[in-house]
Amino acid sequence: MNLLELIKSRHSIRKYQDKQISREDLETIIEAGLYAPNAGGRQGSIIVGIHNAKITEQIGKLNIARFDRSALLGSYVSDEQPSIIDDPSIKSGFYGAPSVCVVFGPEDFMYSVADAFCCAENMCLTAHSLGLASCIIARGEETFENPDGKKFLAQWDIPEGYIARCFVLLGYLDGAEPKTKSRHEGRSRIIA
Repeated sequence: MNLLELIKSRHSIRKYQDKQISREDLETIIEAGLYAPNAGGRQGSIIVGIHNAKITEQIGKLNIARFDRSALLGSYVSDEQPSIIDDPSIKSGFYGAPSVCVVFGPEDFMYSVADAFCCAENMCLTAHSLGLASCIIARGEETFENPDGKKFLAQWDIPEGYIARCFVLLGYLDGAEPKTKSRHEGRSRIIA
């Protein structure tokens, strides 16, 4: 499969089997994140791979704890792969993914968020190339702003001044592959 086909066939997955991915695949996915484009060649992102479904569930609950649905009125994501936006009964922002990567960036660096999401995209595409499901989740900043979250940061030896920017969920798809949504018209231009 060429790169454009890989990009077009990857979907954000929010239904996972209760089956752990291999450590080797997790290491490959993290390596892809470390090779993502980054502003000024700074390589400021830190990636923590969590290869433990119990821990990912704990952090997934922290991720959704302060989620404010009122700001999303009228939003809709999917019937096939419902989001917490679509279904208020979902209690974990990580949807049961058995492995999760947390991408941290310097809190005071202007391009920290962009760098983190470049890491996350590389990781998702690599996961897809390995036959794994993935999804990028935001709300990193607020996930660890509590005593339980701060304990995780201390255990993982995250330096002062670093903040979680996003998460990459990893696992095996539970159910049918979602259909690719058509692209909205008028979203690109070429100026000559």
